[in-house]
Amino acid sequence: MSTETKEKEILRGGQFLVKETACEDVFTLEDLSEEQRMMRDSTVEFVDRELWAHWERFEQKDYEYTKTCMQKAGEMGFLSISVPEAYGGMGMGFVDTMLVCDYISGATGSFSTAFGAHTGIGTMPITLYGTEEQKTKYVPKLASGEWFGAYCLTEPGAGSDANSGKTKAVLTDDGKHYLISGQKMWISNAGFCNLFIVFARIGDDKNITGFIVENDPENGISLGDEEKKLGIHSSSTRQVFFNETKVPVENMLSERGNGFKIAMNALNVGRIKLAAACLEAQRRVTDEAVTYAKERVQFKTPIINFGAIKAKIATMATNAYVGEAACYRAAKNIQDRIELRVAAGNSHQEAELKGVEEYAIECSILKVAVSEDVQETTDEGIQIFGGMGFSADTPMESAWRDARIARIYEGTNEINRMLSVGMLVKKAMKGHVDLLGPATAVGEELMGIPSFDTPDFSELFSEEKDLIKRLKKVFLMVAGKAVQTFGPDLEEHQQLLMAASDILIQIYMAESAVLRAEKNAKKLGEAAQQTQIAMARLNLYEATDIVIRKGKEAIVSFAEGDEQRMMLMGLKRFTKYTNTPNVVALREMIADSVAEAGGYTFD
Repeated sequence: MSTETKEKEILRGGQFLVKETACEDVFTLEDLSEEQRMMRDSTVEFVDRELWAHWERFEQKDYEYTKTCMQKAGEMGFLSISVPEAYGGMGMGFVDTMLVCDYISGATGSFSTAFGAHTGIGTMPITLYGTEEQKTKYVPKLASGEWFGAYCLTEPGAGSDANSGKTKAVLTDDGKHYLISGQKMWISNAGFCNLFIVFARIGDDKNITGFIVENDPENGISLGDEEKKLGIHSSSTRQVFFNETKVPVENMLSERGNGFKIAMNALNVGRIKLAAACLEAQRRVTDEAVTYAKERVQFKTPIINFGAIKAKIATMATNAYVGEAACYRAAKNIQDRIELRVAAGNSHQEAELKGVEEYAIECSILKVAVSEDVQETTDEGIQIFGGMGFSADTPMESAWRDARIARIYEGTNEINRMLSVGMLVKKAMKGHVDLLGPATAVGEELMGIPSFDTPDFSELFSEEKDLIKRLKKVFLMVAGKAVQTFGPDLEEHQQLLMAASDILIQIYMAESAVLRAEKNAKKLGEAAQQTQIAMARLNLYEATDIVIRKGKEAIVSFAEGDEQRMMLMGLKRFTKYTNTPNVVALREMIADSVAEAGGYTFD
């Protein structure tokens, strides 16, 4: 197959909205190779032995134990999965890095944060932007766990507006060093790291610049006390102060003024990996909730038999299933794009940067969706445990607190919601995603006479896939009219953007779940996949409800009179079921299946 042919078959980022995806073209956890399954199993074994068995230590602010576990992870090779072999890593594909990030992150948010900060934003900027000398000097130490990395971007006055940082870098008179001065905050791994990725501004530059800074207290570096936090208690989080810290000029990362680009690309990768890091937490919380609900007897009946509890179990399992489907779909798309670029002659650095950047929209979607799902799952876990769930003697309470940070870091969910729509509009303007044609077609359809023919929904998921097509029309209707109405001022209408983003998120997540269930049903038979089919249908039903609510909210915010009435009628037409599913029966079936299996077994 030629490179040109393969490129045509791989959807570009955001094109899921305007192009149909065949179930055979998505990657799912069921497609893991034998080698990947072995890697997953060894990761789970490590987590069970070193992390889950000692979860109380992480609640006692045992920072040293977090460091010890990170060192053991380094010895096991878990810190080097994505690092090229030339620098002491395993050089494995993007799906493999997602897989390890997923399964190593479920036992405790403290370790998950330390792991993500080190392997992602602590190491990755050097592997992707560093010179050959920088990579040779630093990356092998980071890949083995001999050294640990941290990422210094956030400042007291620069959070979501990362490029507004005040930290300064001044070139010395001899031109051999930069003197960095400033204050960074919320720095994960600060208490035990050996190396900082630091962003500072040179002179009056418009954009910040990245630097590799070794952690040496004798070189003007000091740390604040460990922060007192709601969760992730054993994740070392401290302020870092730089006072004319001398940094060799050869430690500038990439080019002068390129720091903002480095930061944003690092966050793109961080977002999809954060989503993956929320999955195993959902599985484990679901398992614990099922075990407890089967043992807890009230009114002479195990509470797992109560419909109210079944509804919660069904939601928890469905959230995990949908998150898995979407995360691994996007991960394989990224991997395919990276391999395509490598085949075309790009360097590893360029291929990975461009491969991830291509799917920045999906990365933001996943970050929002899965971080909110893990919060819901842990909250329902506490509710199933009742009073015991509120007690710090069970892991539910800490899981809920640890989950809360996921909606804040790697860009708040509010920022990511607006980014997803903003990036999609920019892609359309560049001609990378054709939104204008489909949006125009939807507008013409609204003006036409609707068909009253009864569609043929005899094939599995035919109605669901038809509904997803129509949900995409809702987004095109809302976003198209919003762009037409507000033009370049659209970004000022944040509530409208967030409503449109919620529609976009529901489409991607629901479609991913349907495609996964359809693929597995075709491969393994419908009879064997009834629970997966039920989860995909339940999720789509609930996604459609959200689309209806957010669509109406968006439409009434900028349309009036006949135009508003026409769009609301279109919303009703595009979200209508021919055969509304019995969601109570779906929840009962899912919960009974999970209870019988003793927990979440769909991965």
